[in-house]
Amino acid sequence: MRSKEARAAKTVEAAAIALAALAVAFAALHGNAVDAGKGKMKTRALTPEEAHVIVDKGTERPFSGAYVNHREDGTYICKRCGAPLFASGSKFDAGCGWPSFDDAITGAVVETKDADGERTEITCARCGAHLGHVFRGEGFTPKETRHCVNSISLSFEPVRGRAMFAGGCFWGVEAAFEGQAGVLGVRSGYTGGSVASPSYEQVCGGATGHAEAVEIVFDPAKTTYERLARLFLEIHDPTQVDGQGVDIGEQYRSAIFYIDPEQKRIAEKLVAELEEKGYDVATEIAQAGPFYEAEAYHQDWYSNHGGGSSCHQRVKRF
Repeated sequence: MRSKEARAAKTVEAAAIALAALAVAFAALHGNAVDAGKGKMKTRALTPEEAHVIVDKGTERPFSGAYVNHREDGTYICKRCGAPLFASGSKFDAGCGWPSFDDAITGAVVETKDADGERTEITCARCGAHLGHVFRGEGFTPKETRHCVNSISLSFEPVRGRAMFAGGCFWGVEAAFEGQAGVLGVRSGYTGGSVASPSYEQVCGGATGHAEAVEIVFDPAKTTYERLARLFLEIHDPTQVDGQGVDIGEQYRSAIFYIDPEQKRIAEKLVAELEEKGYDVATEIAQAGPFYEAEAYHQDWYSNHGGGSSCHQRVKRF
C-alpha cells in the first residue's frame, strides 16, 4: 500500500536523481555500477578493445565482428549496460562488413549528428555507449534505414519470453514476480498510454493514459506465460476498477498487455475462468505497445527499502 510518506520519499528521491545526473553520465564512460538515487544502473568493465569503440568512439575493422553473419532469433543488447537495442528480425545483410539493422527497439537508441555534420552517430539511450552510425535512403529495405553497428558494442540474448502486467503500484507487482522460478528479470515502467518516455510525475498526473506496469523476462524452458498470468491474477484484485487498494486512478488499473495472439488467447481464457467462478473481472486485455522503463529509484523498491505491499498478497483463485 502506498502511503503519503512513501509518496513524499519519492519526491525527495526524484530531486536526488537530478543532482546525480552528472555523476551518472561520468560513470557511464568508465564501466562502473552507477548510483541513481537508491537504484543502480549496472555496467560491465570493458576490455581495452571494447573501450576503444564504446567509449572512444572508434570503429572495428569491417568483416571482423562476431555478429556480421550472425543468424539467430533473439535480441541484440548493449555490451556495457545490457539494454535491449535491436530485435533479430530487423537485422539484414548490407554487405558493408558490420551488423546492419533497419529498426531499433523503441527508445533504445539516441541519434546525434557528428561534429562535421556529415554522419549521424547512434548511442545506447541508457548508458551512452557508442554503437555506430545510422544511414537513410539507401534502398536496402522498405524502411530505408540502416543502423550500422560495431559488433564489439553488442552482446546477444537468445529468444526469451516477455510478459507485461499492470495491477496497481508497480513496486508490489515487481516484488511478487521477482524470485519466481523461470523469471530472469522484472523491471517497473509505464505502458498503455500515448506519451513517449513519460516521467513518473506525468503518469501520476493522469493525462498520459499510461499504467504503472512491469515487464517480465522469463525462460520458457522453466516456466510458462500461463503460469505467470495466473500468478498475476492472484497477486492483485482483478475486480477493482481503476485502482488497487488505496491507490486510485487510471494509472493503477488492472491490465494484461499481450505480446502475441497466443498470450491474448491465454489471457482471455483465464479471465473467462474467473468470470465463471463469479468474479466481475475488470482487467483490461490490450495489445502491448512501447514499454518505458521507470526511473531508477523505482526499480527493486522493496529490495532496496524493505517492507512489502499489502495490496499484493496472493489469493488463490484458480
